[in-house]
Amino acid sequence: MANNNSNEVLVSSARNALEQLKFETAAELGIPNYNQQYKGDLPSRVNGSVGGYMVKKMIALAEQQLNGGTTR
Repeated sequence: MANNNSNEVLVSSARNALEQLKFETAAELGIPNYNQQYKGDLPSRVNGSVGGYMVKKMIALAEQQLNGGTTR
């Protein structure tokens, strides 16, 4: 049976890359010092926005790679 642990690291460099993407995305959204803040003090809307834009950026990158590196 498959292991459904979503926190399992399959690619060791992925965790660091996602953390960097999170901080870059927060900076783009105008959230200063996101990496130094306690996330529990931020409204869920703020944290959700960061995660949502991260997913949007990852989907755009995947689409670009599937199109052979060309953009529409």
